[in-house]
Amino acid sequence: MQLDFQIDSVQSDLVTALQEKIDQKTKPLGALGKLEHLALRIGQIQHTLEPSLHKPHILVFAGDHGIAADGVSPYPQEVTVQMVHNFLAGGAAINVFARQHDFQLYVVDAGVKGELPKHPKLLHRKIAPGTKNFRHEPAMTDEQCEQALRSGAEIVMQAKKDGCNIMAFGEMGIGNTSSASVLMSILGQVPLEECVGRGAGLDDAGLANKIAILQEAISSQPASSDPLTVLQTFGGFEIAMTCGAFLQAAAENMIILVDGFIISSALLVAARLYPQVLGYCLFGHLSDEPGHRKMLELLHGEPLLQFNLRLGEGTGAVLAYPLIESAVRFLNEMASFTSAGVSRKS
Repeated sequence: MQLDFQIDSVQSDLVTALQEKIDQKTKPLGALGKLEHLALRIGQIQHTLEPSLHKPHILVFAGDHGIAADGVSPYPQEVTVQMVHNFLAGGAAINVFARQHDFQLYVVDAGVKGELPKHPKLLHRKIAPGTKNFRHEPAMTDEQCEQALRSGAEIVMQAKKDGCNIMAFGEMGIGNTSSASVLMSILGQVPLEECVGRGAGLDDAGLANKIAILQEAISSQPASSDPLTVLQTFGGFEIAMTCGAFLQAAAENMIILVDGFIISSALLVAARLYPQVLGYCLFGHLSDEPGHRKMLELLHGEPLLQFNLRLGEGTGAVLAYPLIESAVRFLNEMASFTSAGVSRKS
């Protein structure tokens, strides 16, 4: 599989000018704390002293997982298709927050096990009705993995054409914390026990069983550290599409708002392929999923929020958006010492 994403490293030539603009605002140096660092990052990503936010989008990628048949989640697999219907009806948490913050929300059928209706907010990109059970065989073929990556990229390209310059990604798929945990363990070289959490609410016995099943799955497949091979073997269609979306968003010089554990696993794959993708990412929150803290360390990510969230859907990314907006507004709208006629510290 050959990938040809053209991703430039985030420019650094404006750092001095951006910092000077921030320091000239009517405040003590550093008084806006992390908001100042955020403004600096956004200016770098957009390569301008006057950044702007246009038509924010949230893409919720949905797919089913063959490993769910082995009881790694307390919820039945039917919940995936049921939740997609909930998204389309506007009743999920991400719908509420997307409306609140004026995000365009689209649900992507990456590989849901079940038929879905035509709907203006549903993008039909089904690779197959769920992945294979990676306990016994690779989750997807090489061709399916490539198709998923390309589909995610194409959706982002269309959003860019529609005028969007800031993206968030969410996910839905029973069993996808299992895929995310294995991806993190192999690509991050982290013991599996430190990656696996309770997901949608496993008890102690369920958690122990999940770890045992995933360890068996890793042992049953040929060892590889190649990111695409690992993604193909243990990933989900929604995770692979998100990976492609991350790479294309970076290639388009877009701001990327990163959600929690599962979305971060897609970013981990993307970053192993193109490390420069991380320069375009702002991390919405620290998830309550146990492995997410270590995942953020692997991605060199500093979360904006710590609200003990573990819902997924892109909720943590969209909830962090007001901080992004505030960083842009103070940089563009706040008076300087000179324009306001305010004396500086002597």
